[in-house]
Amino acid sequence: MRIGIIGAGMIGSTLAKLWVEAGHDVCVASRHLDTIQQLIEPLGPRASVGTPEEAATFGEAVLVTIPLKAIPDIARDVAPSLSGKLVLDTSNAYERRDGDTARQASAHPQGSAGWAAAMFPRSRWVKAFNTVYYKTLATEAHRRGEQVGIPLASDDQKALEAAAALVRDAGFDPVMVGPLARGKEFEPDTP
Repeated sequence: MRIGIIGAGMIGSTLAKLWVEAGHDVCVASRHLDTIQQLIEPLGPRASVGTPEEAATFGEAVLVTIPLKAIPDIARDVAPSLSGKLVLDTSNAYERRDGDTARQASAHPQGSAGWAAAMFPRSRWVKAFNTVYYKTLATEAHRRGEQVGIPLASDDQKALEAAAALVRDAGFDPVMVGPLARGKEFEPDTP
């Protein structure tokens, strides 16, 4: 599968490596192409670097892994390119980082994932990979015995199934939580 990754931080770059190792092609986007090139080059020919628009166009599935406060800008830039596509949303609302945007997103009836998904109305949105520290992703993928669980929430059953396959390919155990609104249950500062 071709996977676009918008956000070349620790989660995005870690999942890029895991998915390349699983045989997927990835295009990792950053607004700082020179910095990300050094990070992605060791992954070999299955990995490329591009702009957010190029990653959105490239991917059959797209991981959006950017600070919540950047979601509106990315939506303006790439929402049409994500129409009909599976989108994995790793964002969390952190008031100390995202300010008023975090308060708005947290107040949304479907939590931050519903708030973000509303800006991409024709995409197939899944809350995913927002509960596990990137170092855990890097060190615990494909571990023996019980796998680390990755909760998933979506209103689109086929998107949920496709996301679950990508979670397995990355070396983790998908935990299907249910509709997107249930994603609120695995956001920061929740039981």
